[in-house]
Amino acid sequence: MENLINLTIDNRPVSVPKGTTVLDAAASVGIDIPALCHLNLKGTCVRNAPASCRICVVEVQGRRNLAPSCATQVMEGMVVKTNSARVIRARKTVAELILSDHPNDCLTCPKCGDCELQALVTRFNIREMPFQGEQSSRKKEHTVSITRNMDKCILCRRCESVCNNVQTVGVLGAVRRGFDTTIAPTFDRMFKDTDCTYCGQCVAVCPTGALTERDNTDRLLDDLCDPDKVVIAQPAPAVRVALGEEFGYASGTIVTGKLATSLRRLGFDYVFDTDFGADLTIMEEGSEILARLKAFLGGDKTVKLPIMTSCCPAWVNFYEHNYPDLLDYPSTAKSPAQMFGAIAKTYWAQKMGIPREKLVVVSIMPCLAKKFECEREEFKVDGNPDVDYSISTRELARLIKRSNIDFRCLEDTDFDKPLGESSGAAAIFGATGGVMEAALRTVYEVYTGKTLPRLEFTEVRGLDGIKEATIDLAGFPLKVCVAHTLGNARYLMDKLRAGELDYHVVEVMACPAGCIDGGGQPYHHGDVEIIKARAKAIYAEDAGKPIRKSHENPDIQKLYREFLGAPLSERSHHLLHTRYFDKSLK
Repeated sequence: MENLINLTIDNRPVSVPKGTTVLDAAASVGIDIPALCHLNLKGTCVRNAPASCRICVVEVQGRRNLAPSCATQVMEGMVVKTNSARVIRARKTVAELILSDHPNDCLTCPKCGDCELQALVTRFNIREMPFQGEQSSRKKEHTVSITRNMDKCILCRRCESVCNNVQTVGVLGAVRRGFDTTIAPTFDRMFKDTDCTYCGQCVAVCPTGALTERDNTDRLLDDLCDPDKVVIAQPAPAVRVALGEEFGYASGTIVTGKLATSLRRLGFDYVFDTDFGADLTIMEEGSEILARLKAFLGGDKTVKLPIMTSCCPAWVNFYEHNYPDLLDYPSTAKSPAQMFGAIAKTYWAQKMGIPREKLVVVSIMPCLAKKFECEREEFKVDGNPDVDYSISTRELARLIKRSNIDFRCLEDTDFDKPLGESSGAAAIFGATGGVMEAALRTVYEVYTGKTLPRLEFTEVRGLDGIKEATIDLAGFPLKVCVAHTLGNARYLMDKLRAGELDYHVVEVMACPAGCIDGGGQPYHHGDVEIIKARAKAIYAEDAGKPIRKSHENPDIQKLYREFLGAPLSERSHHLLHTRYFDKSLK
């Protein structure tokens, strides 16, 4: 039996495992203790700076000073008060001191209405500024993906924790000392001069407006109003299971039909679907998997295995910066969004008689690295990008509200054809393990020539950081592995570099749980139940599709007949595949 500790919190008996913090013990019985530096990762506070904000202090019987609940472990017989007058006054004072060095431009802050510091100000009933501190003047930066305004930083160090401990990218840390302290890359460099992958997880966990996404909605409105441009939308699979949260729907509500309608109401000329690109990705990447396996089984000792998925741009950035000696292992297939853009500006544009330069392809993504991906030179033709730019799920929600569209009253409509038809396999791309499962459905049937007896590969589903399975391909044991977060990816890549990675196919997604928890999704403030609900919805979307295998998508089949020829053909290689570059910092 687990060793339980018994204590009392606000006169309520609590029993929790040894090693639990007071903060988590209180949460287990529904007692909410406010906190800013606490990050709900592995149930601990920020490892680099435990108890840095002091908002979560509580009163512990027998202890003279107030205790930070996020860094105080429970003890047998402990008596805790989270709501005494002393505690309430202390929390308010701490918040007032934080505000003394914080800009008061809440009305124009991108985080207004979703700022955790702003919420605490309301909760603590702070209506005056008793402390007038010297306002810090820190660095500002606008990258293609992320905007930094460190004047708004409260030194909670959440971004540092997620960058160092979860993603292991190691870009962020404390720079300088005392009042001049800031959180930044080493030597206070710019993000663009570092190994930053633009995964956006620092943005996802930032409690204030210090880190936000680069907003492209004004640019989009300009394009939508330009009569000389044809603007087409392609929303990612993870968007439709999270967008509803911004309009009062329960987490995990599928709003696919309303999503399509809202994009038309905004003025998009055509509303297609990135899921079409996902099915196309499976055709190319699945064929690449089979080609490498055939070479391997034929005795080719130069073949690079495991083949690794390449759908996630933050993961691509990560291995280009950190593993330039292993660039031959990832699939050369472009991401679904980039494949879609390439096909939209060639095959579809030719069928419609629309010049490439008149087309504007806009991605709606759960991801901030997609903004960077659009700008990569290899995805441009004579300077014209396959995908012009990307907006996040949050940006789309803000634009819908700004346009006075009543999202909840919208009717459901379908995506436009032919680039809007997709399978259930494409829908699950949004969850960790989804790309692998989608690939296995096609790879199995093409390799064996048999129909799958069961479509669900549950072995690769779930939120475990690393999942592995062995799939029987007509007697050949195909060993596969799925990882999410760049920390887990680094573990696998280090084993690969050491010659100790015994798999044939590996899927990697940079963000925890995959795209459903991407850096551009609605903020969930560490609530894992929201992530579980989004994942459940992703699989429900798959189960409800009449076609659930990428190779059975009739519009994909037509695309190959009319234009591409076959997977891995010369034309598909030219349009749908890419190469990788050594971006290590010399």
